[in-house]
Amino acid sequence: MKKADIGLIGLAVMGENLVLNMESHGYTVAVYNRSSDKTKNFTAGRGSGKNIIGTYSLEELVDSLAVPKRVMLMVKAGSPVDTVIDQLKPLLNKGDIVIDGGNSHFADTMRRTEELEKDGLLFIGTGVSGGEEGALKGPSIMPGGSPEAWPHVKELFQTIAAKVEDGTPCCQWVGANGAGHFVKTVHNGIEYGDMQLISEAYFIMKHALGLSAEELHDTFARWNEGDLDSYLIEITRDIFSKYDRDTGEPMVELILDTAGQKGTGKWTSQTALDLGVATPTITEAVFARCISAIKDERTAAEQVLSGPDERYTGDTHTFIDAIQQALYASKVCSYAQGFALLREASREYGWELDYGDIALMWRGGCIIRARFLEDIKEAFAADPEVKNLLLTPYFKNIIEQSQTSWRLVVATAAQLGLPVPAFSSALNYYDSYRRGRLPANLLQAQRDYFGAHTYQRVDRPGTFHTEWLTPGPHVTSNPVE
Repeated sequence: MKKADIGLIGLAVMGENLVLNMESHGYTVAVYNRSSDKTKNFTAGRGSGKNIIGTYSLEELVDSLAVPKRVMLMVKAGSPVDTVIDQLKPLLNKGDIVIDGGNSHFADTMRRTEELEKDGLLFIGTGVSGGEEGALKGPSIMPGGSPEAWPHVKELFQTIAAKVEDGTPCCQWVGANGAGHFVKTVHNGIEYGDMQLISEAYFIMKHALGLSAEELHDTFARWNEGDLDSYLIEITRDIFSKYDRDTGEPMVELILDTAGQKGTGKWTSQTALDLGVATPTITEAVFARCISAIKDERTAAEQVLSGPDERYTGDTHTFIDAIQQALYASKVCSYAQGFALLREASREYGWELDYGDIALMWRGGCIIRARFLEDIKEAFAADPEVKNLLLTPYFKNIIEQSQTSWRLVVATAAQLGLPVPAFSSALNYYDSYRRGRLPANLLQAQRDYFGAHTYQRVDRPGTFHTEWLTPGPHVTSNPVE
């Protein structure tokens, strides 16, 4: 009996579609699911007549694989991954490869890589982005872990991955231990920012301008033909074309305004805080989902709290164009924050990330795929050491061209009482980054006043402390040994 090229554990939607993707490219895949009925239904249904081997125990799965044995896990992140790994370890031999394709936390992947390598096994933690369609037709794949494992999965991964226009696969080796899952985490954080920014643009156009669903559809369709061309703009266009069969109302307006989340956006913000990197737009997008979740509380507050509730009185078409520019400028800032986080994490964990390759991996297959990722790749190709995308000529020019409109949109939203936390945070990030002096000098004086935390001076080197309670206006800052 022919041995399978790879085994996959976990036949939920993503797992099934990845199996079908692999098989369609000539690979034989062995599958296992904790529920045997799931395996039977898949092999008799979507997998019928294909080079797919159904197995009903982990022992049977491992025995069906060619050497080195490659086993991919598509199970829920957290303890389920550890449980399956513990069950697999006694069945595998030195040099065999375990692949975690779920949304695992990068710290868990770092730990698992170390533990499995101690046992002579190899481990890959890989981000897989693109949803069920991407998994079936070609996702973005972001592998990291044991470098020795990459040659054994490179051909398979790059074959099933999405391709950009010139055929380059949206899959490259990211780095050691947790690098792959970290890059996927930042991808998801940027995705949170993108989705919130688009939602705020919709909110302004609906409430400030009174645009209908048809008008919103046409607006997003036009935007998708320009610089904002992306998967998320494309699906937003499509959403506004759907109407409820029973009521005739736009489907989007019948959906309860409470957004779910699975935690990866929160991980991005938490890691940014741990590393001391400012990611305010991504973090505001997480907070926006949190506040959306307290629907009953907001509904009650609406009856108590007051604020403006007016329409924009200027020219509608001019303001829509301004919103488009504000969305693009905010998007640039959100991506700049994500890549700044990648840079600091690469330095902290010794990953030596290639930011141009990462932009290319996100160019196709994944949720944040967008035309301007090619411009990000070119920016890093021109200057791999640039500290922030805002400093590159292309993106600096975008901000300069969009800045007046961006400020108009944020100010108008505030005057009309429309919450735009992502737009506002992106603009504040830009204004903070472009200023050589911020009010942190007063903040540091406060810290020194109540906690003797010391400070540095602008006119001389050293560390200083002032006795702020000394009587009189003239006091001395004393050097701290």
